[in-house]
Amino acid sequence: MQDTEKPAENEAVQDAQAQTQASEAVEPGLEEQLIAAEAKIAEMQDAFLRAKAEAENIRRRAQDDISRAHKFAIEGFAESLLSVKDSLEMALKIETPSVESLKEGVDMTLKQLSAAFEKNKLLEISPEAGEKLDPMKHQAISAVPAEQEANTVVTVLQKGYTISERLLRPALVTVAQGK
Repeated sequence: MQDTEKPAENEAVQDAQAQTQASEAVEPGLEEQLIAAEAKIAEMQDAFLRAKAEAENIRRRAQDDISRAHKFAIEGFAESLLSVKDSLEMALKIETPSVESLKEGVDMTLKQLSAAFEKNKLLEISPEAGEKLDPMKHQAISAVPAEQEANTVVTVLQKGYTISERLLRPALVTVAQGK
């Protein structure tokens, strides 16, 4: 029985040698693939870290920009009001102003203030008598008997204002009562 076991043993040894030779033949190819894959992983990790750092820098710059925008948001508006303040101070320096010169000075100052408002998109809401009440722009203080349609403006008690199309203060009005 030994003779029959030896050929089987020889075959097993030959198969093992053939597999080793085959794996040795394949191994250099796998080794190169492994090296290339590891290089690709290192490259991707580097790219990821750079992208992460760039995103953090962008986030930090955006926060700085927002902070500066909040800090200096009214700078342009304040700058346009300086001429109004200068005019008022000059009016107070006049020792014996006449009613006529005071009226003229106040009129000029009001024009400067209106120009500053317009430049900064601060617009008046001044409804006309008979205009329909708009709760988004008007605040009705009272309802009075009037010879016009109900819920229409009778008088304007105080002008309203919008800034960049956003309501800053509603116009205070009285409205006509329903009949």
